[in-house]
Amino acid sequence: MQVTETLNEGLKRGYAITVTAAELDEKVNEKLVEARPEVEMKGFRKGKVPMPLLKKQFGQRLMGEAMQEAIDGAMNKHFEDSGDRPALQPEVKMTNEDWKEGDDVNVDMSYEALPAIPDVDLKSVVLERLVVKADDAAVDEALGNLAETAQDFNAREDGAEAQDGDQIVMDFVGKVDGEAFEGGAAEDYPLVLGSNSFIPGFEEQLVGCKAGDAKDVTVNFPDEYQAEHLAGKEAVFACTVKEVKEPVAAEINDELATKFGAEDLAALKGQIAERLEAEYAGAARAVVKRTLLDKLDELVSFDLPPSLVEAEAGQIAHQLWHEENPEVEGHDHPEITPTDEHNSLAERRVRLGLLLAELGQKAEVEVSDAEMTQAIMNQARQYPGQERQFFEFVQQNAQMQQQLRAPIFEDKVIDYVLELAEVTDKEVSKDDLQAAVEAMEEE
Repeated sequence: MQVTETLNEGLKRGYAITVTAAELDEKVNEKLVEARPEVEMKGFRKGKVPMPLLKKQFGQRLMGEAMQEAIDGAMNKHFEDSGDRPALQPEVKMTNEDWKEGDDVNVDMSYEALPAIPDVDLKSVVLERLVVKADDAAVDEALGNLAETAQDFNAREDGAEAQDGDQIVMDFVGKVDGEAFEGGAAEDYPLVLGSNSFIPGFEEQLVGCKAGDAKDVTVNFPDEYQAEHLAGKEAVFACTVKEVKEPVAAEINDELATKFGAEDLAALKGQIAERLEAEYAGAARAVVKRTLLDKLDELVSFDLPPSLVEAEAGQIAHQLWHEENPEVEGHDHPEITPTDEHNSLAERRVRLGLLLAELGQKAEVEVSDAEMTQAIMNQARQYPGQERQFFEFVQQNAQMQQQLRAPIFEDKVIDYVLELAEVTDKEVSKDDLQAAVEAMEEE
């Protein structure tokens, strides 16, 4: 077997591989010897079929396997000897297409090699991490929002007109073509005006009603209404308003705390403070991660595989085009050509991706089975009722597994780098953190 270099330009590599006819014949014979003990043929005992007859019967079929194994073996040995790592699957093409048995096999192999990643002195990286404490004002604001979600309704004064957001208590009977229909009547029904819980157009007609009013509400059932016998039809609801109530926020006290599973108000405030500080920490991590990536991007420089940059730029351009054209759901659209800005962003992503992969490999960073299971469970929650099918899909889809594994691996490498870097905590206000997040998102 002979491997001859034909191209060495930047990261591009090309090799001519020759597998001799003698090598192929030897591989075929090895396969026949291996299979011979199990072969049965009329006129011969099991395992005693003569080799020439075996070769005549099965040699042609085994030749393709031998050829593929020989080429794969030559490629693997080349990568072991050279230390090259292909950026993408190597392109392999047989050059003597008129090949016949007894000829050598000539193959051209080309690929782009991953570059050598320079060492980075991570201890020289200086970073500032923003820290925000949950102050009393932030906790009180969150408490107020909780109280609004736990709102109650108190009766308005006699003669008060119902407003949007009020709750009315009413009896109603609905009729289509003068006939009452099943499910179209209720007594003492509480309805919050503006909640859109009834047929479109229903609640708006009750704004301005007072306790004791009787009002006919005329609406049309939607064409796609779930009850087919009502779909698209006009209905008249005879409504009698019994009470008009205004919304009131729940009192902030121990009783409110127990509604949200806390022992008392002090415990609820503690839980809110913890939640807020976890949110702040998440935002602060995003900011320090972005700053770290910017610094790493400045520290390293190496050649990038053109194919990876081209693929990444195409993906960026495609994603941004769909964000700007949300009405187009499929891929039936004009060809999207990446701009210089897309190419520049792609180069950054590829460079940082290769660097983080190298750092993670050297630090022996791994994604555990437990971490993968948790990631799959998080994704599966987006498909209620189909969690098992999603798990099975991921188990059978290597690409999906990689999509889930990649961000976990990246975050673990970021954690590893932050441990080595010089990181100083700086306490700031919530507004300062928000400004830092907005500035990061605008870049």
